[in-house]
Amino acid sequence: MSTLQQQAQATVGALRGAHLVAAAAESCTGGLISAAITGVPGASSVFRYGWVTYCNEAKERMLGVPAELIERHTVVSEPVAAAMAEGALRASGADVAVAVTGNAGPTAAEGEPPVGTVCIALARRGAFTHAETLFCPDLERNPLRELVCLRALQLLQAAALPR
Repeated sequence: MSTLQQQAQATVGALRGAHLVAAAAESCTGGLISAAITGVPGASSVFRYGWVTYCNEAKERMLGVPAELIERHTVVSEPVAAAMAEGALRASGADVAVAVTGNAGPTAAEGEPPVGTVCIALARRGAFTHAETLFCPDLERNPLRELVCLRALQLLQAAALPR
């Protein structure tokens, strides 16, 4: 069993134990987080919503991320990741939501953060939204996406721990 599969099982178990329902809003991971969670038997009791919002328009229309926020901070930023997570929380009615936006390469558009930059956010009802940035310029596209997925699952698991 891979590390990702083990983490997905631990995350689903923690969410189930805490009686929490999760949602995911993904950009650069393209559905990997949702796939990892739903690969665990019984995940339907803790995961009901996932969005792949690969373009800015999808982030705006599906998650309510303001275009002005993207223009001000760039799409690969902690404020945009936080808005994505909060939008997923709002749209899904879930208890906790994770969101990722980043540049997995192979190139970066002018004015955008460099390849290997990924922002992850976790929103939970009744709590402040946590956002963080990973910078892994030496990882190729798919290993980076898997690392980001692993970190997102860890954040969801931590959210299920008693506060």
